Amino acid sequence: MRAAIGLWRWRHNSLRRTTDLAEAWVAFVSVVLLCVVVPLTGWAAGSSADDSLQRAVRTQQEQRVPTTAQVVRPAAGGPEAADEAGEERLRRQVVARWTAPDGSARTGTVTTVPRTSAPGATFALWTDRDGRPVPPPLQAGSARAHAAVAGLTAALLTGLLVEIVRRLAVRRLVLLRYARLDRAWAATGPDWGRTGTGS
Repeated sequence: MRAAIGLWRWRHNSLRRTTDLAEAWVAFVSVVLLCVVVPLTGWAAGSSADDSLQRAVRTQQEQRVPTTAQVVRPAAGGPEAADEAGEERLRRQVVARWTAPDGSARTGTVTTVPRTSAPGATFALWTDRDGRPVPPPLQAGSARAHAAVAGLTAALLTGLLVEIVRRLAVRRLVLLRYARLDRAWAATGPDWGRTGTGS
């Protein structure tokens, strides 16, 4: 709004310089871009990301099968590095047995939370169509949240780009204004304001 008021103010002003009008137009175009292009960019990026992620959700839900695994024993070995000790408290590796989608029994090393890591404990496990353990499929709500973050990021980056271009344009106009002012001062000469007074 301020840019539009600035444009109107400079329209018929006798003190208006060309750079003043150009600066007002730069501000007006920047406001329009921030109000129209930035939200459209965010919406387009978010929609595109959501479509892609929802396809991934459907694919993962078709290819991954939930099953129940039973702990046979703790896995051999432990954390090899000190920084793994924190993760060891949250997840434990165990040897477990589960049934593959084709009905065959499988045994392998998987990770589970400590409360279900005792021998005989059962826990939910996701497998692919061949019975290999895989991470759980992405949920539709998580996909939407990731898409919203992608859209917001795209909008913020576009807004930042508009603001950077605006600032560079205004800086260029200010430098041009100062250069014209310097030329005008140089053309006036050392006795400016006293020409023709006889002093």
